[in-house]
Amino acid sequence: MTGTREIDKTDNIHIQKVFGSLDKNVRMVEERFDVSVFFKNGTLNVEGSEEGVKKALRVIDELMCLSRNGNDIGEQKVTYTMDLADESSERSLSDIDREIICHTVQGKPVKPKTTGQKDYTDAIREKMIVFGIGPAGTGKTYLAMAMAITAFKNDEVSRIILTRPAIEAGEKLGFLPGDLQSKVDPYLRPLYDALYQIMGAESFIKNSEKGLIEVAPLAYMRGRTLDNAYIILDEAQNTTPAQMKMFLTRIGFGSKVVITGDKTQKDLAEGAQSGLDVAERVLKKIPDIGFIYLTSKDVVRHPLVQKIVKAYEEYDKIKEKNTKHGRKQQYTGKHGQQENKG
Repeated sequence: MTGTREIDKTDNIHIQKVFGSLDKNVRMVEERFDVSVFFKNGTLNVEGSEEGVKKALRVIDELMCLSRNGNDIGEQKVTYTMDLADESSERSLSDIDREIICHTVQGKPVKPKTTGQKDYTDAIREKMIVFGIGPAGTGKTYLAMAMAITAFKNDEVSRIILTRPAIEAGEKLGFLPGDLQSKVDPYLRPLYDALYQIMGAESFIKNSEKGLIEVAPLAYMRGRTLDNAYIILDEAQNTTPAQMKMFLTRIGFGSKVVITGDKTQKDLAEGAQSGLDVAERVLKKIPDIGFIYLTSKDVVRHPLVQKIVKAYEEYDKIKEKNTKHGRKQQYTGKHGQQENKG
């Protein structure tokens, strides 16, 4: 079967973007759907099975639309669009792309880039408390920060409070020099990075001095009531159940709360229970609290990060399965051999 698309001169630049450098993008499409894509007399032709041609044309149409909307067409966008086509999903990346949350100080639009991220931002708008749970690179913290800064600029809240537990990621940092703020700043650096990128350093410092934006370790939340604030708790997998309960009971009137965490990256002491795990079990049935689960498909960093996250997900599944069956297993990767030891 052959499917076609007429390409006029105004679309030449977009078709070049879709094809990619040295036709890298279109080769991914050809390989995925077992089709051939080529130009003939100003017409784009796709040859292959009926199903393959249908999916390939859908991907090309989507990528053309994204290019017309000013997007660069990289490997992540091509891969994700192919995933949607393979799943016969009714949702399209070009529809998701229309939502712009805000712009960075460099003028770059901040917007959801996957269906999971779109569900996440929708839940933040609709619910008072939202848990965003998923692996690194899925935009959990960054999108929450963008939503918070937008709400602050629109006077929907009077202040922003960003917090996270001060736990080292598997290494002891020792006694840090300086005053109390200097000692906790290294733990909060990822939050500062996002603030500077979206809001700008000058605007952040000015609002911080006025007490309108606060970046502090979780321990600072004890004994406070947080009214009319946008509150983000990052790295929630590293909270204890007591810390999580303390944090959730600080929330006052007119506040919005986003709690982010990656259950695969706990830095708690071995055998310690995570406050995120307990909260998930205790609060899941409360209507005003939303739980959004992001996966490796929602990773929007370098495509290699998505592959790394996916490989670890497969490893953890096999490890959990063998633990249940009382077996030890040597895992050598998706394409390697697995040796079971009874």
